[in-house]
Amino acid sequence: MSVKHSMLALLYEKPRHGYELKTGFEELVQGMWPLNAGQVYTTLDRLERDALVESPGNDQKDRKLYTITQAGKEELWNWLEKPVGRSLLKDEFYFKFLCADHVAYDEKQKMIKKQKETMIKDVLHLTHLKKQMTQSGNDTMKMLIEGALLHLEADIKWLDILAGDQK
Repeated sequence: MSVKHSMLALLYEKPRHGYELKTGFEELVQGMWPLNAGQVYTTLDRLERDALVESPGNDQKDRKLYTITQAGKEELWNWLEKPVGRSLLKDEFYFKFLCADHVAYDEKQKMIKKQKETMIKDVLHLTHLKKQMTQSGNDTMKMLIEGALLHLEADIKWLDILAGDQK
């Protein structure tokens, strides 16, 4: 997931200062991923260093504004066009389970149960959020939530299989 590219997308829309990028990001993700202000400014420093953004100066409140450069637009388009792979071991639970098996952890069943409980809570939360997105007419977020729900459903089925294999 790329904070860098989300900032480029927000700057593509209009010039913004750092706090606007933070709040714009949090709006974009419907508050489900809070962004640390420090991460915003270190990312902006790198984007500026790499000539993907530039500053035309400050706004009326003396806050530094940023705009996307042509190189920034090209970087954004390249990122959008590049397919995303799904790496098995970059899923934290998969990796955690692998490590638990490696050290002969005796509480794997408990670990699986807690993971499933967490996923069921996520399903309930996302189902509620999906209803809100339906009511607000946010079809894009509604479809993203639908995808997340399908992934959770598959992961819960996998946990059920895993629990059966561990008994």
